[in-house]
Amino acid sequence: MSFKPRHRARVLAAAVAVALALPLAAQHETVDYDAIYRIKQEGLQGSQVMEIMSYLTDVYGPRLTNSPNYRKAGDWATKKLAEWGLTNVRLEPWGPFGRGWSNERTVIHAVAPQAFPIVGYPKAWTPGTSGAVRADVVHAVIESEADFAKFKGQLKGKFVMLSPMREVEALWNAPAHRLSADELDNLATEDDPRRRGAAFQGGPGARGFAQKRMQFLTGEGALAVIDAGRGDGGTVFVGGGGSRDPKTPPTMPEITFGIEYYGRIVRMLEKKIAVTLEIDVKNSFVDDDLMSFNVIGEIPGTDKADELVMLGGHFDSWHTGTGATDNAAGSAVMMEAVRILQASGLKLRRTVRIGLWGGEEQGLLGSRAYVRDHFGDPQTMALKPDHARFAGYFNVDNGTGAIRGVYLQGNEAVAPVFAQWMAPFRNLGMTTLSIRDTGGTDHLAYDAVGLPGFQFIQDPVEYSTRTHHSNMDVYDRIQAADMKQNAVIVASFVYHAANREEKLPRKALPKAQPPRTTSAGDAR
Repeated sequence: MSFKPRHRARVLAAAVAVALALPLAAQHETVDYDAIYRIKQEGLQGSQVMEIMSYLTDVYGPRLTNSPNYRKAGDWATKKLAEWGLTNVRLEPWGPFGRGWSNERTVIHAVAPQAFPIVGYPKAWTPGTSGAVRADVVHAVIESEADFAKFKGQLKGKFVMLSPMREVEALWNAPAHRLSADELDNLATEDDPRRRGAAFQGGPGARGFAQKRMQFLTGEGALAVIDAGRGDGGTVFVGGGGSRDPKTPPTMPEITFGIEYYGRIVRMLEKKIAVTLEIDVKNSFVDDDLMSFNVIGEIPGTDKADELVMLGGHFDSWHTGTGATDNAAGSAVMMEAVRILQASGLKLRRTVRIGLWGGEEQGLLGSRAYVRDHFGDPQTMALKPDHARFAGYFNVDNGTGAIRGVYLQGNEAVAPVFAQWMAPFRNLGMTTLSIRDTGGTDHLAYDAVGLPGFQFIQDPVEYSTRTHHSNMDVYDRIQAADMKQNAVIVASFVYHAANREEKLPRKALPKAQPPRTTSAGDAR
């Protein structure tokens, strides 16, 4: 990749300006170049990150929280961390989360007016079809309670397609993308507060209607619900549909079709041509352990061993791909980072602890439970003793793309520290510090109780366009060179955080925050 000279000059000038504006001590952050050399040598020449990736995806993916694969992946990860010499390696329980779920079979094809295969996936926590079921399709776009009357008496024994057909455009722009110099410059500026906190579009009213619609469909005797979801060009984005509560009776199968297959059926139905499908979906619920877990392991420190540096990412995924970019990539980078630190023989003053979190996709549940148990409760701001001994947390959860900088999460005092830690990696394209908050992942659990928690800026590659929560989230979409580079950068940041004289600077403690509810009903 290439970087415009004017951009690099602006980044360097900004970093110098920030450093000069702060106290003299902050301008002379120690950078251990010998340690970085050893980290680079181990992480670039002896990397195991793609082998870790293959186990987490090809062998144990997908890793829907509390699914059998999630538990198998957790067992494998703990064995690997222990094999590398980490201590206090464990599966630390939290919860209850709810029942596990897995899809064991999905076969969908049209049988009339002609036979053709259909690409589709069941939604998580929904039941299967109890064998192969053959039935006609009805296109019933039900967008309000007023629509119930239109379809009353027409849905019994039918597969019901609920989504209106949308226009499918050509893929004019490449799905993959590297951050440009101008985009990085924009990230380095303060965000416009008017763009923050966009309202959630599917509030309690939308949830209430969805429940009423499902009750209507069940009462009418529909066999399964089909939607088109978003995505095209072979990419199908699928999430959850049913309840994780074992006391909630299952309703009916819910399946998302690829838009091109969905559209073919809709167009035939518009021509008054009957379409018959055969669907065979086998889904299994696992209710024997409603608690979930995080994967935890440590590298003991030396003279500051009672203080703590953490790194992590979420371990769980959705179920249609193998959870590669979201977020085996982050988990593998963090596992590789601690392996590098161990293999390089570098001494760490503070204890380094890795956390691989469950339930992130349902509302950062695992990391929030961990922070609440170990550091403090954001709802009351009652703090635990380890809160004062905490140095910093680093998170990776933006896919496979190369690290290009750090989101400071509003922590201006840490900017000159990170600016100097980034200096050895400018030749790898890591140039940008963004004062902005970045949401949606596990560093927020730490930030919520006033602990310094940071997410790295990464090239998006195909994350938002193709792989995030989709059937394309597989090993083959991973960029090996980026993964190696990311593990080296994380290892270096963790090493310097563990060995600097003072803990990382903190923002002022936040006020206690009452819980809010997500669209899935989880407290966040």
